[in-house]
Amino acid sequence: SQAQSLGIYVDIRQSNDEAEIISWLHEAAEQKMPLIFNPAAFTHYSYAIRDAVVMLKAPSIEVHLSNPLSREEFRHTSVISGVVNGTIAGFGLDSYRLALTQITKLVK
Repeated sequence: SQAQSLGIYVDIRQSNDEAEIISWLHEAAEQKMPLIFNPAAFTHYSYAIRDAVVMLKAPSIEVHLSNPLSREEFRHTSVISGVVNGTIAGFGLDSYRLALTQITKLVK
């Protein structure tokens, strides 16, 4: 896998539950874990998730499979992008691959 070739361990999680995501973000903050994160629809309105991301003590990257700026106007706002190291969007699954490469550079 790409993570193995980069020499990093990856813990993959998915949830549509805002409270569960916030718990995971608190866990990542406590463990000082770098984060690649697709906030999906929460991107546009979840200040609770944004506040949890602010607590992170390691690099973080926001990822989107599609480009939110090429979609409906209400998707153009991200409450998350201002509190992460960067955002990668619009490259489908390659968005995650690009994020893995970049997070590795930020950590080393």
